[in-house]
Amino acid sequence: MEFRNFNFHPAVDAGIKAAGYITPTPIQEQAIPPALKGQDVIGLAQPGTGKTAAFALPILQRLIQGSRGHVRALVIAPTRELAEQIHEAFVSLGQQTRLRSTTLYGGVGLSPQVRNLRSGVEIVVACPDRLLDHINHRSIDLSHVEVLVLDEADRMSGLDFLPAVREILKHVPSERQTLLFSAIMLDDISLLAQDILRDPVTVQADHVAPHDSVAHALYPIEQRLKAPLLLELLRHADTGSVMIFTRTDHRAKRVGEQLRRDGYKAASVQGDLSQNRRQAALDGFRDGSFRILVATDLAAPGIDVSGISHVINYDMPDTVDAYTHRIGRTGRAAKTGDAFTFMTREDGDMVLAIESVLGEKVERRTLSGFDYQQPRPDREADARAPRQPQKRQDKKQDRKKTKPAEDRRPSAIPFVKQGNGKWGSTWATVQRRGA
Repeated sequence: MEFRNFNFHPAVDAGIKAAGYITPTPIQEQAIPPALKGQDVIGLAQPGTGKTAAFALPILQRLIQGSRGHVRALVIAPTRELAEQIHEAFVSLGQQTRLRSTTLYGGVGLSPQVRNLRSGVEIVVACPDRLLDHINHRSIDLSHVEVLVLDEADRMSGLDFLPAVREILKHVPSERQTLLFSAIMLDDISLLAQDILRDPVTVQADHVAPHDSVAHALYPIEQRLKAPLLLELLRHADTGSVMIFTRTDHRAKRVGEQLRRDGYKAASVQGDLSQNRRQAALDGFRDGSFRILVATDLAAPGIDVSGISHVINYDMPDTVDAYTHRIGRTGRAAKTGDAFTFMTREDGDMVLAIESVLGEKVERRTLSGFDYQQPRPDREADARAPRQPQKRQDKKQDRKKTKPAEDRRPSAIPFVKQGNGKWGSTWATVQRRGA
């Protein structure tokens, strides 16, 4: 089966083709038909199985007809990262529909979000607590919602969001289509489903075994040595086109920049790229202008490129399904491929899960000639940098003499006392938050 068999509106179909989608994943194949008919759906699927498109495409198909300028579809997600990923999927797949989407989550000001809502959007992707803030401030009108989606509902249970979700439901029309996606059906999720869904169709996507044409290898490594190991692997491996997967947009951008500095024809796809730049990166990877593409799991389903020789998991995926979909980019069309995965001490449980699906133990490798005991790059640079005496100056003079932020490079990592009484690096804190 192919996406063309769903008979989407030409504007929706254009987004599907631009994303490179050809064959639907199991959850898409099962969930899209009843969703297109307007039925309520319970989808049981792990992250990384393509479930976002399973509800985004039917929503775009439904909303392309009818009025514009008010909220007609509401997607509730447990985290801001997931909310952004879903929003980006709507933007990418709906680029020809002229439907507008926005996100609502905490940690940022209300005012910009209010302005976006007042500008007229048809799709809202929100975290529960921030959505309640907008409801209480009367800055959002949910009276026109036709489709409600609860994504990764099991995670909302663990974060105690379900009371907030029930409160939100009081402000959404009872006559609506409801789609609920969850990795597992917890008791409280089951009770919620019974209350809010009408005669739902239940679909489930099991783990899919990876291609037999792919060779797997694990590279045990410390987090700080991933970047130098990646560069050394690329120098020694006989590679064609290479896909590198990271866990976050921030890291995808950083790894892509490092590869370009080292002379590789590389591009990265991350959430803050404009659609034009995102498409240029994908097109360049397809036509060979870029030899390496760095991406997150959000980009994986939209990349259908023959001749990818290697997939490198710079970061371990969160689920077995995500691993399967990542490495499914290689070993196609009767060709063989290699899947290299960097493994840290924290990745043991996921490795066991992957090996369980593969039915065999994955080979652990070390790279000959690589210095696994090398010092941290920041400490090494700090040791070489001469110490300069600091002079007290007027703050205004300091600001005048300070270089622009993009030209500054820290010669030493500042340490501050944290709330737990321990000393920690502010730079490390920034990296943890951003990566």
